[in-house]
Amino acid sequence: MGLFSKKKKTDPTAEEATSTPVEGSGAAAAAAEQPAEASTDSAPEVGISFSAFRGVGSSGPQVAPPSEEQPSAESASAPAQPQPSAPAAPSAAPQQRPSAPQPTPAARPELPKAPAAPPTVLETVPGLRDNALLRDALAALPEKPTGAQVLGVLRQMLQGHVFLRVKGDARQQISEGKPVTFGIARVGDQNFMVAFSSGRALREAVQSDGDAETSAVAQPVSALLQQLLKADFGGIIIDNNSAPRRVVLPRDIVEQAMTQADPEFRLKALLAAPREADTPHKVAALLAEAPPLWVAVGALAEDDKKMGIAEARLADGTRLVQLHSHPLEVVAQGRGEKALPIQVPKLAKMLRDHEELGGVLIDPAGPLMTLTREELAPVLALPE
Repeated sequence: MGLFSKKKKTDPTAEEATSTPVEGSGAAAAAAEQPAEASTDSAPEVGISFSAFRGVGSSGPQVAPPSEEQPSAESASAPAQPQPSAPAAPSAAPQQRPSAPQPTPAARPELPKAPAAPPTVLETVPGLRDNALLRDALAALPEKPTGAQVLGVLRQMLQGHVFLRVKGDARQQISEGKPVTFGIARVGDQNFMVAFSSGRALREAVQSDGDAETSAVAQPVSALLQQLLKADFGGIIIDNNSAPRRVVLPRDIVEQAMTQADPEFRLKALLAAPREADTPHKVAALLAEAPPLWVAVGALAEDDKKMGIAEARLADGTRLVQLHSHPLEVVAQGRGEKALPIQVPKLAKMLRDHEELGGVLIDPAGPLMTLTREELAPVLALPE
């Protein structure tokens, strides 16, 4: 069978089968009864620069809170969608005035950024829901991606699910409580997990090796990456048969990302989902549960010895504190800022003490969301 080829293990393109329990079986990892594919193409070698990623999310310096007395810098014209700026004062006034989020623009921002709104096309094969954020990030990769672009794919992977290709009938194996056998790639002397972002990627793999005697199982990304780190895998390859829409994520960068992530990726998952009328209320309720959050801090424009918290400003002048669901969200801005953890009760106190702050802007690199003070009522009600 193509997924479990009989190539010699010294062949870097070879795959072999491994039996392992798939966490999150049942509803959380529903088996898809349709052809899955093999990864027989050689895994691309991607050089990743860790200089921007290492060190973020640390305790960082003390930062002055927003202050009404500080001047605000603004551009001559407001952009079509939020474009948060680097800190310009202890109030971290931005260099531009963003307007409220708009539908996904026709021109996609270059990686590692993404459109302001989440994807609306959720399937590339009827009946099989993609990890649309990850799929679209991979589709934006050039033939030779930069380290920043690869990190952009990684940050979009921190939510939702991916697919594993399974030898035999995954649904039957799960229902019978049997270990699920999935394919791994052998690259040099290391094993790599192989996963797929979409139905299209699965179909391309089937077309590549012609093996229809495999099935697929959906696996929550959080559970899969935790399983990767518990074992001795060298990393994970996503959409290996879909060049150039594929990427290799080495173990060390996955480990660093997971160390600083919400284990369940709750906030990122809400921002990645199609927007509904109650989405802002769901996000505010989650913030009140105190998930991991970060703010972006950097040197002030007028005094590089002082640090400020980055803000954004709406077209009507409303000031918003920039919040981030993961340090990679700060890195994606490309402004050289550091990610500083912020406790939700401290955020609540900041908003209470500074009534001129109109709310928050979450994950400005996209997909993003703004919440007003009224929508943040569950946060403002938190005790100090």
